[in-house]
Amino acid sequence: MTIDGLLNQFYSDLILVKRSSVQTALTYKLSSQEFLNWLVTERIKLKDVTVQNLMYYFLKRKTDGCSEITLAKDISGVRALGDYLVRKNYWTENIALLLDRPKAAHNLPKVLSPEQVDALLSGIDTSTLCGKRDEALFELIYSCGLRISEACDLKIINVHMDERLILVHGKGDKERIVPFGDRAAEKLEKYIKDVRPELVKGRNVPELFVNYQGKGISRKGVWKRFQELEKMSGVEAKVHTLRHSFATHLLSGGADLRSVQELLGHSDLATTQIYTHVTAEELEVAHDKYFRNHSE
Repeated sequence: MTIDGLLNQFYSDLILVKRSSVQTALTYKLSSQEFLNWLVTERIKLKDVTVQNLMYYFLKRKTDGCSEITLAKDISGVRALGDYLVRKNYWTENIALLLDRPKAAHNLPKVLSPEQVDALLSGIDTSTLCGKRDEALFELIYSCGLRISEACDLKIINVHMDERLILVHGKGDKERIVPFGDRAAEKLEKYIKDVRPELVKGRNVPELFVNYQGKGISRKGVWKRFQELEKMSGVEAKVHTLRHSFATHLLSGGADLRSVQELLGHSDLATTQIYTHVTAEELEVAHDKYFRNHSE
């Protein structure tokens, strides 16, 4: 089988069997392609690959200038390839699992305080239809910790006002149910009852949030509106900062890590754990500030 043929089958397996996201599957495919091309250059047959070969390959990648993050990503890709090769009987065991991934330095996500979130959202000009829509849109993103794509893809049929729940279609075709609070409910109800009908003008549009033309709002459209809001409010942030803030505020309020993982739609608890570092850092800053002020 050719490298291209193997990579295409591997990619399809990631999407259809492993239910990986398209972005993850593409990343793993590219990492594996790099590795397989190196095997060809070194005249090493796929069935004869050893742990020493893998170590040499990744050492070479590092000396060629690859960052720790890129190396960690590439090792994950080759591990996924190894899993596929074992299931297809190309390898007897996944030797890539014997490699240690470098611990990439995590940049802690930027988080807004509840007061900053309020300042940001209260800066929305609600004198226009699109402004009223933005009020509901960004309140829901914060209230439910949504990704931009999840907010754009949210269908009106999946919004349950009486139960205060939405059904979110997340990464890797995974669905989750997320509750929303009183403020989001109030703004959503106003948007759905008074604003959205004016925008869609009787047309059957499945998306909850629509643009001024009555079509489903795009991610680019959300980014653009948020940039305008950022300038008006004076609060520096990105749309995704609302999701980070949602998670951090939940943990600060006493929510357990597993619940926050479920609400965010993280498949790996380790991804959620980064927010515990944020809250710990906030506590340390508050502690230093308090005791420094009281010791002066």
